[in-house]
Amino acid sequence: MSLYSAIRMPREVLFGKNQRAALGRVARRLGKRALVCTDARLAGDPMFLDMMALLREEGLAVHVDDSVQPDVPRDSVRVCVEAARGFEPDLVIGIGGGSCLDMAKCAALILSHGGAPQDYYGEFKVPGPILPLIAVPTTAGTGSEVTPVAVLSDPDRTLKVGISSPYLIPLAAICDPDLTLTCPRSLTAIAGADAMTHAIEAFTAIRREPSADLAQQRVFVGKSALTDHYALMAIGLLARSLEKACTDGSDEAARADVMMGALAAGLAFGTAGTAIAHAIQYPVGAVTHTPHGLGVACLLPYVMAYNRDSSIGEFAQIARTIGLAGASDAALADAAIRTLAELFERIGIPTTLQALGLSAGDLAWTAEQALGIDRLVKNNPRPLDLAAMTKVVNAAFSGNRQALH
Repeated sequence: MSLYSAIRMPREVLFGKNQRAALGRVARRLGKRALVCTDARLAGDPMFLDMMALLREEGLAVHVDDSVQPDVPRDSVRVCVEAARGFEPDLVIGIGGGSCLDMAKCAALILSHGGAPQDYYGEFKVPGPILPLIAVPTTAGTGSEVTPVAVLSDPDRTLKVGISSPYLIPLAAICDPDLTLTCPRSLTAIAGADAMTHAIEAFTAIRREPSADLAQQRVFVGKSALTDHYALMAIGLLARSLEKACTDGSDEAARADVMMGALAAGLAFGTAGTAIAHAIQYPVGAVTHTPHGLGVACLLPYVMAYNRDSSIGEFAQIARTIGLAGASDAALADAAIRTLAELFERIGIPTTLQALGLSAGDLAWTAEQALGIDRLVKNNPRPLDLAAMTKVVNAAFSGNRQALH
């Protein structure tokens, strides 16, 4: 197969200590009236207040919506937009975790094109550019600051839903690791493990036959040269520093590595896509009400075990990236799976779906629902039918990776 790549990313990415101080000047170039989406806790944080002062110092009028809730309930988007319409924003800024950034994406979309979020579910449903968008993450995990997707919860649907369009990629991402210094250990672990899952699933995603239509017909096109570069960068940084950041939250170097890892993972999966760890998490999260990152990380070692024979070369490359040695690619692949599982266990990720709270009675339903998420299933390097998906789910429930070899 000939060398091919596709990558979609913001126009500007600023990363590093105190880069938040650039917010006012970046925003000034994009608009004069800023809607800022955040949550109630962050709205009173001194760093947040300083950023609002920077916007005003640059002459921007600011409307803060601090009503963002976890998982972005569908109808909360309407409330946010209605409250902001009279302000007539010409710029939207998301400051916070993934939900705050996804709310900013949804608000910019509805303010630009009208309608309701459900009008845009799926891929390529956004008809054109949205209001200029700046993303300022305060956690290191979702990668939403650089991705073309917004995820929200819909009361009419059991599973969370996504809006996927290149138009949702923020124009600017400002990533300041100091904003993550106060993240508690548990959130640091969940978010970082989410980022690692993004990177590994992007790196091991299916490689599709390249054509001029591939990236025009799919938001998520599978692995390619540039997504592989960012995925391996993320894996190396997270393997080096995620546990350090969980153990000592004041370790600035570790915090920077983890945030850069999450950013690089976002650049990888934002074009390559993810696979069945994400497909299975959607129904698991719906019934257990556990965080997305916790679910995908719990599942990842089992998904890697299932995909091992189809991805030995990629897993061996992951092993070498994180400093492992082995006599063969097969030995390296096994070492990569084992090392990843051990890292996640040390930082507090549940090792089984049973520990996550899934009941045995939900196993068949979980497998059926996961198999129905076609975009993610078809991005997996090893094909699945219902029997195979059931096998993966059952293994993850019981903790038996050996059953997947």
